Amino acid sequence: MEFDELQKIWDSQTREPLWVINENALHKRILAKKNQAHHITTISELLLLFVNSIAGGLILGINFFKHSESLFLYIMAAWMFLTALYVLMSRFRRLKGENEFDRSMLGELNHAVSMATYQVHLSQLMRWNTLPIGILSLLSIWEGGKSVWLALGVLAFFALTYFASGWEHRVYTNKKRELESLQKKLEKEEITG
Repeated sequence: MEFDELQKIWDSQTREPLWVINENALHKRILAKKNQAHHITTISELLLLFVNSIAGGLILGINFFKHSESLFLYIMAAWMFLTALYVLMSRFRRLKGENEFDRSMLGELNHAVSMATYQVHLSQLMRWNTLPIGILSLLSIWEGGKSVWLALGVLAFFALTYFASGWEHRVYTNKKRELESLQKKLEKEEITG
């Protein structure tokens, strides 16, 4: 039973608290949403760690061993290592904070909202991160005296990446809104109930 279905039942029976209608179904749904948020967040973090570390290492290695000595490529490699470090520190903080939530239905929902909020911030940050990476790429092309067509191709790639990451960010934002909506209703019922 989805949140929307529960909402319809709740709206049609406003005299009954939401969790009296079908507490088990709601709790299972909240746990499923929480596990989904946990899975997506973990995959996102590990992917960002892996991609930024490997890409930073490759850029640094190629720049160093080819003796091209592009300042912008060294800056890009450092930026990617810093991004990976930031994601790693954020992951440690997130995991440390997971024990602060109780295992009640509302506690599980608060945990799911917390993870969804974290995922929204992470996706927003990574969306904005395409800008410095794109600018540094273009500057390194300019510094190396490469073709204008190559620069235009790189520009188009980063523009598409920025657009696609916006779509991904909206998906996470909608999931967070859905959880927050249910959270407000449950908290309201708890206060009045």
